[in-house]
Amino acid sequence: MTIAEVGKKYDLSVDTLRYYERIGLLPPVKRNSGGFRDYGEEECNWVYFIKCMRNAGITIEALTEYVSLSGQGVSTIPARKALLVEQRAVLAKRSQEILDTLARLDKKIDGYEERFLKYEQDKLV
Repeated sequence: MTIAEVGKKYDLSVDTLRYYERIGLLPPVKRNSGGFRDYGEEECNWVYFIKCMRNAGITIEALTEYVSLSGQGVSTIPARKALLVEQRAVLAKRSQEILDTLARLDKKIDGYEERFLKYEQDKLV
């Protein structure tokens, strides 16, 4: 696939894909005989992985480290797993904070009409 096709498929700009490759977030993409990037299944899997992780709030730094470790071979599997476990803990904490905020909003919303009606009634008195 061309870089434009990949960008369209994953809703990322061509500039973002080039940036990800330039900073090492995306492993180097193979080039065709004309020198253009030629994304295969493996590269697309990386793009999808990176997009999912970024959408979840994983930092570029953590992902760059993961990609770098991945390129160093099987000896880095424990370090990669540790990095993923650490990032999972960060997401779990953030998720709990979001759930707590949702609960607070739900409580506020549930009593909103009652408080509004009371306010309107008090104005009439």
